[in-house]
Amino acid sequence: MLLDVRSVTKRYPGTDAAGPVLDGVTLSMDAGQTLALTGESGSGKSTLLHLAGALDRFDSGEIHLDGVALSPLNDTERAALRREKVALVFQQFNLIPSLTVQQNMAFHARIAGRDDPDRLAELIERLGLDGFETRYPEQLSGGQQQRVAIGRALALRPRLLLADEPTGNLDETTSATVFDLMLDLVRDAGAALFLVTHSQRLADRLDRQLHLSNGRIA
Repeated sequence: MLLDVRSVTKRYPGTDAAGPVLDGVTLSMDAGQTLALTGESGSGKSTLLHLAGALDRFDSGEIHLDGVALSPLNDTERAALRREKVALVFQQFNLIPSLTVQQNMAFHARIAGRDDPDRLAELIERLGLDGFETRYPEQLSGGQQQRVAIGRALALRPRLLLADEPTGNLDETTSATVFDLMLDLVRDAGAALFLVTHSQRLADRLDRQLHLSNGRIA
């Protein structure tokens, strides 16, 4: 089992009257599995994704990521675990404006000590970014920028890819193309994909679906 979430509860300060954002959530994912998490806005989807990636702390319960319990880890240990196991793709592309396509894609892998020029060249080709290596984010379309963000994440060779509405800023046609590329690359890499989405069309493409409502798995 790659991800094991057990009876996790999360509250944010000042929101006690409205109840916890997550209320005893339990789910699991195997290595290489793809999982879609759907739900209304404010249901806690992004919060759960952040907790699964050791980006935030929960109030009770436990999360194990690749056999490692998250709650005892300090901030340095959590950051090290993320670098080793997890990559993220968000709705906002979050590219570094001053870096080229190639530099952006290599950035996280280089920080993690996993810079692999051959892997980077393969990703650039697979993502249809040949000829764009020296361009800057402002010179790219939205779809191209999201391809760079996906390539940057997968250059890490993560065990788990967390994707929060990764095509939410794209038109329907571009969204379908970019999502197909991401799914193919994730499966070829043997990574697991935990996707937060409002799109039932995208959710239907994955191995499993869960629905979050009022902080609970429905």
